[in-house]
Amino acid sequence: MTTVGFHASHEQMPPRLLLEAVARAEQAGFTAAMCSDHFAPWSVRQGHSGYAWSWLGAALQATRFSLGVVTAPGQRYHPAVTAQKVATLAEMFPGRFWAALGSGEAINEHITGDRWPPKDERDARLLESVEVMRRLLAGEEVTADGRIRVDRARLWSRPAVPPELFAAAVSPDTAHAAASWADGVITVDQPRDALREFIDAYRGSGGRGQVAVQVHLSWAGTDDEALAIAHEQWRQSLVPAHLAWELDRPEDFDARTAEATPTQVAETLLVSADPSRHLDHLLGIASLGVDRIYLHHVGTEQTRFIEVFGERVVPELEAVST
Repeated sequence: MTTVGFHASHEQMPPRLLLEAVARAEQAGFTAAMCSDHFAPWSVRQGHSGYAWSWLGAALQATRFSLGVVTAPGQRYHPAVTAQKVATLAEMFPGRFWAALGSGEAINEHITGDRWPPKDERDARLLESVEVMRRLLAGEEVTADGRIRVDRARLWSRPAVPPELFAAAVSPDTAHAAASWADGVITVDQPRDALREFIDAYRGSGGRGQVAVQVHLSWAGTDDEALAIAHEQWRQSLVPAHLAWELDRPEDFDARTAEATPTQVAETLLVSADPSRHLDHLLGIASLGVDRIYLHHVGTEQTRFIEVFGERVVPELEAVST
């Protein structure tokens, strides 16, 4: 069966309403959830960015399904601190929490005032961070003196079974590298051939964990309304990935996409009032052997989306064998 999850976008809603939404998603039939871990939203128009880790504790208590987070140890968070957060949630909610680790984005990490490294350095820093976290979660006392410095750190409260640590990745090269260390891999929706290449890179390099895909979509009562929502809330999707890692303020993303048309935005995600069109698209993703699909409606009003997709999309999608 395909796991069908709800994506909780901290960039777009206040934490209180997002907590209500994730509980409603479980009631509607979604079987999992995940969230973003941003310090700032992508756009001034989005206007929110709650602290994911505080919210996760409340969300896990308010639900019974699995929840995960995409986060970046190494700059904004020391990996020993990230390991402690991960361990605490996994100890309180056994088998229900996972984290996906990535090399980060300047919009979130620049706040420390430290230099924002080139991508190859960030990737190397991520691998060192993963090693530190794995050792701490295994109960070791850790000292390190590389890109990541650690002095005799030890986790005193740990889960009986360490949680899954996925890799957050976009390119086949990153998927290939992730196969050596990750318990699974999560990416964003891409053109079908590109997504197939990504999965093949992970599997072909020895990756045996689950593959998850986060799908951004826009749904509303009419196509015009769905298009207006996408244009208002999600036009940063037009910024290429290599540049999105480097821009460090919501205002920069807004400036880059100020002239974007609704039609241009609609080329980056599925925009439709017809749930069956969304289902067909999602079934195509599942057919590639994807184990988990997390749905993110890019609007700020989630109730009707959750109800409609919980009734008309989730059951059909869940029935797909992977």
